[in-house]
Amino acid sequence: MKNFKYLLTLLICLCTLNVAFAQEEEAEESPFTLSGSIDTYFRANLNSGNVPGDGSTLAPGTSFANLPGFSLGMVNLIGAYEKGKVGVVADLVLGPRGQEAVFGSITNSNIINQLYVYYNVSDKVTFTLGNFNTFLGYEVISPTGNFNYSTSYMFSYGPFSHTGLKIDYDLGGGFSLMTGLFNPTDATEFNPSGSYVGGFQLGYANEKSSIYLNSIVSDGFTQFDITAGTNATDAIYLGLNATTASDNFYGVAGYVHVATSDNLTLGVRGEYFNDEGVGVLTQDESVVDLTFSANYTVGNLTLIPEIRVDTLSYDGFATDGDRPGVLSSKSLSSFLLAAVFSF
Repeated sequence: MKNFKYLLTLLICLCTLNVAFAQEEEAEESPFTLSGSIDTYFRANLNSGNVPGDGSTLAPGTSFANLPGFSLGMVNLIGAYEKGKVGVVADLVLGPRGQEAVFGSITNSNIINQLYVYYNVSDKVTFTLGNFNTFLGYEVISPTGNFNYSTSYMFSYGPFSHTGLKIDYDLGGGFSLMTGLFNPTDATEFNPSGSYVGGFQLGYANEKSSIYLNSIVSDGFTQFDITAGTNATDAIYLGLNATTASDNFYGVAGYVHVATSDNLTLGVRGEYFNDEGVGVLTQDESVVDLTFSANYTVGNLTLIPEIRVDTLSYDGFATDGDRPGVLSSKSLSSFLLAAVFSF
């Protein structure tokens, strides 16, 4: 309740500031912007009950879209202010999805998804200091940035956020470089251990395609990640994500989107994920996730019906006929309908 009051108070203040800036600079574009999203969904299993007799929730071991029945996502408010070469971003979240996203926060700042300042030293170099979402992986925390509403295993068990300093370089010709130094992954408020994580990204993008090589390195741990996407035609988009995290997991996922009209796009995600110690599956076992989604847009609203099939390499799911705690199936099929409104 306290977090809701904080968020409501901040929203009122941000809106007031936005109006004030707009009135003060009638002839100029306001340096302050407010954007965000609200999402909610319904989810049900097709070959199993939703809540086993032991009270646990039966769902894929991935983040966010895993609650039974009619469920809530999050409220996301993003306030940004830019003047000259400097700016600040405050990205706030509230709700189950937001709570999962900022699990590394331990005080009242657990409504903060991102909070950073930046300085455009030149047209080619930008310094950013604070807390920001990860640069690894194909998917993101906000549902407005993903085609599928449910998320992949690779995204769910990779980093969500980093707190530290990063430097972005525009190398020209479509090439970019980012280097950074961060607190331990998802330690959003302060450094609890005194150790640090190095970050690196080398990218190339043009009007049709992009590819990024990403990495984080710390004492005894390294994750390498590659993301790529291309508009094969005006109607067909292809995406790729592959990653390996030392002694944790490795996997690969492909994404295909086909636009059938201005309002409707159909798509599929196919993912293979192997658990080498992260603990979502039995160690050295794997899962294949096939997710079929549609995106239907009406103004600022996107409706996302989705059918997902998770197939394990061992019996790890329950079926309707199982006793509580008994796992006798390799496969779990589920249906989801999400509504995402952005502004």
